[in-house]
Amino acid sequence: MTRITKLALLAVFAGFPLLGASPTIPQGAKVFISPMSGFETYIKAAVQKKKLPLVIVEQRDQADFEISGSAESQKASTAKKVIMLDWHSTEQASVRVTDLKSSEVVFAYSVHKASSARGKQSSAEACAKHLKEAIKISNK
Repeated sequence: MTRITKLALLAVFAGFPLLGASPTIPQGAKVFISPMSGFETYIKAAVQKKKLPLVIVEQRDQADFEISGSAESQKASTAKKVIMLDWHSTEQASVRVTDLKSSEVVFAYSVHKASSARGKQSSAEACAKHLKEAIKISNK
């Protein structure tokens, strides 16, 4: 057996993830959504709309994970409205999910929408959609 194979087996049996293995968020995990200058409201709504199997808690000390990040909106300029006939805003958002016990970032996503009809709602829903993929669904 090669040295790399031995290390990989040791990592598996020791309970450590292999390099490249992505950590997951367990179904039903308690999540605290930190303040993000109002964007947290959109994230909470998106989590509910996309039916993520998470429990949102209002106290950080009750949570297993924390969602934090930032968002920016830029209204359409007059030139954009006149030349391109586009009144939609430009949205940027970035979120990350941190395991509060280990301080490990288990999920991170960034979105840029150049012409967003629904503003921050679109950005939050994009973040929630991709977050859903990181949640480990148990097969019962």
